[in-house]
Amino acid sequence: MSDLRDRLSDGLYGLGWATVKRLPEPVAAGLGRRIADVAWKRRGKSVLRLESNLARVVPDATPERLAELSRAGMRSYMRYWMESFRLPTWSKERVERGIDIKDIHYLKEGLASGRGVVLALPHLANWDLAGVWATRVLGLPFTTVAERLKPESLYDRFVAYRESLGMEVVPHTGGSAFGRLARRLRAGGLVCLVADRDLSASGTEVTFFGETARMPAGPAILAQQTGALLLPVTLWYDDTPVMKGRVHPPVEVPGTGTRAEKAAVMTQALADAFAEGIADHPEDWHMLQRLWLADLEDREPDERGAAGQGAGEQGPGVRVPEERGAAGRALGERAPERREGGTA
Repeated sequence: MSDLRDRLSDGLYGLGWATVKRLPEPVAAGLGRRIADVAWKRRGKSVLRLESNLARVVPDATPERLAELSRAGMRSYMRYWMESFRLPTWSKERVERGIDIKDIHYLKEGLASGRGVVLALPHLANWDLAGVWATRVLGLPFTTVAERLKPESLYDRFVAYRESLGMEVVPHTGGSAFGRLARRLRAGGLVCLVADRDLSASGTEVTFFGETARMPAGPAILAQQTGALLLPVTLWYDDTPVMKGRVHPPVEVPGTGTRAEKAAVMTQALADAFAEGIADHPEDWHMLQRLWLADLEDREPDERGAAGQGAGEQGPGVRVPEERGAAGRALGERAPERREGGTA
């Protein structure tokens, strides 16, 4: 049964990439909304989990408001997928008119200084589109990390897809991934990581919407060890076809403390920036999995063992060995993917 599910999953993603990109854009958008509405009406585990997560983001929401948010959230999630399936066919001009990022000067100034830049993003809106915009419109190649998926053929699809969009994808293979990212940054390059979820025991605990969650310390550790600039980025949709975004001010390295203590402070700063963007646009946060520690403790044993195995978990996670000291923590985490399907 597991092998059958793997083949079915791979086949469905393959069908999406092969078919959706050939549809007229309005047709693809309408199809995404219909799929989202059907999934929302079924009230499956993912929809219920999304509502549970949104209840923490919007604690005063009524059940009716949460239902509205989860429906909008599923539509946002499927918009991500419809766009992502079509991105390989988008021209530079189509990408450019499809996104508007505020305060991009933080990124440009950081790279101009020669320091290298780490962009850290939550699962908001379409990080793949933001990545294509960086490579095609800004002319900024970057490196990201992909966690291995099951089946292997699905992982290969995601890697090939992102590489076709101009991204360098580093496999989630222990210390070698951390080393490659560090070399890119020391050379003044750009690294992008989705970084709002880490289920490993090595993740850093943060306060997120008033409760404890774990997030990867990797972005902070990379910035510490390479001197790179660490920039949070949040994205969102509105009522227009143009995705919006914001580059937040740099997260500074604390002047005192051990490397682990500094990483913890910086990761909390990332969490705070993510929370700001998510609170402003909760319907665009594609978190259909457990995040807070209180929820993780409630999982059944078989669910714990399956964590990170689905397409919804294929974010840019990378693990580095404990002998690297503070770098032994998790680096990065769908996206789309989202999401994930999807990762930065």
